[in-house]
Amino acid sequence: MNGNTGLLWSSIGRKLVVALTGLALVGFLAAHLAGNLQVFGGQEPLNTYAQALRDSGPVLWVARLGLLALALAHVLLALRLQAENSAARGSAYAVRQRRVAAPAARSMLLTGLMVVAFVLYHLAHYTWHVAHPEFAGRLDAAGRPDVYSMVVGSFQQPLITGVYVVALVLLGLHLSHGVSSVFQTLGFRNPRYETVLARVGPAFGTLVAAGYLSIPLAVQAGLVALPPGVAFP
Repeated sequence: MNGNTGLLWSSIGRKLVVALTGLALVGFLAAHLAGNLQVFGGQEPLNTYAQALRDSGPVLWVARLGLLALALAHVLLALRLQAENSAARGSAYAVRQRRVAAPAARSMLLTGLMVVAFVLYHLAHYTWHVAHPEFAGRLDAAGRPDVYSMVVGSFQQPLITGVYVVALVLLGLHLSHGVSSVFQTLGFRNPRYETVLARVGPAFGTLVAAGYLSIPLAVQAGLVALPPGVAFP
């Protein structure tokens, strides 16, 4: 037990927790994307999906609290590891490693913090309705919150779309290095398939970013439009 506790509070243990919480958050991103892509089916499927989430009641709140705990653990431990790495970066070896690191690896802290800021903005936009409240509060013909119109109406605004585009590119960059790092932290690296695993992160990051970006860009291109009779000032 003491050995396990010591491992948890060691640098290796912290790296392991960052990797596992990151992996769980990646799973959430994939599931969330699958739900959001229903916007391409129109108003009915997206509003039905959103209402089903709302109707899950306590389960939804447990999931939200779980995600909050995962995100806090991931961010706080990542910040601590970064501080430890900075403090130990006194040798020439450490300096050389930093120079040859890929841009995605060097910018992990910056992209991570910017993604956190974006998540807060995203929650303020679509969950708390503090940001851009003019797009919230509408009901569809079935009396459900019209999430579809809120999404489309919001992304018809170039400024809002621009914020999402920048943030999602940063998310893709963060995932590109982060996902590949998980394999190394969990000990899955092997010379025989190291090249393949190194490509998984960039491929996944690009796929997730492209999936999320497809929504605001499709709205801007007019491929996804507001329902007839719905308009925002």
